Amino acid sequence: MKRTSCFLLILIPLLQLIILGVAHDSLDSIVDKKIKDALIGLELNPSAHQKTISCISVKNSGKLSSCPAGTVVTGCACGYGCGSWDVQKETTCHCQCNPGDWTTARCCRLT
Repeated sequence: MKRTSCFLLILIPLLQLIILGVAHDSLDSIVDKKIKDALIGLELNPSAHQKTISCISVKNSGKLSSCPAGTVVTGCACGYGCGSWDVQKETTCHCQCNPGDWTTARCCRLT
């Protein structure tokens, strides 16, 4: 009985090595291929030119700060610790607190 148990304990790891040796594609490579195929199907080819985002901050005195043409507001900041603001027409930050000493607009665009 000891001999049979010992033989099985040696045989099991050897079978695992043989099975792993037969598998040509790892799980990671299969998942990567599926993701690439899906992206190509969505016309989001990962090898195509990647767009980048470029941003600037525009600070003005008062309650309004507008972004330059071709950019949109992605965030605002207001003076006097005011946290109440809104975005008007996608390009202008409007601080809603009184008094409003300065307003900063974070303006971004895809390049």
